[in-house]
Parts: sequence; structure tokens; C-alpha cells
Amino acid sequence: MQTIDFSDFQKLELRIGTIIHAETFEKARKPAFKLQVDLGEIGIKNSSAQITENYDIEDLKGKQVICVCNFAPKQIANFISEVLITGFKDEKGHVILSTADNKVPNGSLLF
Repeated sequence: MQTIDFSDFQKLELRIGTIIHAETFEKARKPAFKLQVDLGEIGIKNSSAQITENYDIEDLKGKQVICVCNFAPKQIANFISEVLITGFKDEKGHVILSTADNKVPNGSLLF
């Protein structure tokens, strides 16, 4: 494992937001959802997430997720992903979303 300085960690802008919309991403090469995440003062941002193995669309609305907000936008097929929603791989290699135990204000920074 490579070590970094705390100042390197501080360059990441990790914030929590609430998923307000989810739909199937038909044009993605791998199964994915298009998500809209309310990040409070930052606004509503789009993201593509390969989470179809562990989540149903109906269960995503209202879920808070931790996002990297300062990566450059990335085009995926015909969609611009503006934030990276974080997660961990389970024993089968499928993503489990990173979230908080309790609800916190949208846009709150992880520290």
C-alpha cells in the first residue's frame, strides 16, 4: 500500500448527497444506473453507477451516498457523469454503496 500525506487526502472533496432520481442506463456497456444526487449547496449532480447487482431502482431514491465531487466530469456513452459515487466490492465483486449511519445535511464534507 502506498502512503500519502494528509494534504493529499485534503485534495479530495468527499461529500454526502441524497439520490433523488434513478433510471436504467441503457447505453452503458456494463449494466448501470443513471443517478441524480442532491449535494446541497453544490446542487444536483449526475452520476453513472454500476450497482445493478445489489440495488433496485425503487430502493435508491432517498438513499444518502458519499461522492467524490472534484473529479473532472467524465463522458460515459451519451451521459456526463459529474461526481463519483463511492462504494466497496462485496465477496462477489459487486458494489455496496458508501453511506452514513444517520441522515446528515446534503453537501456535508467528509473529514
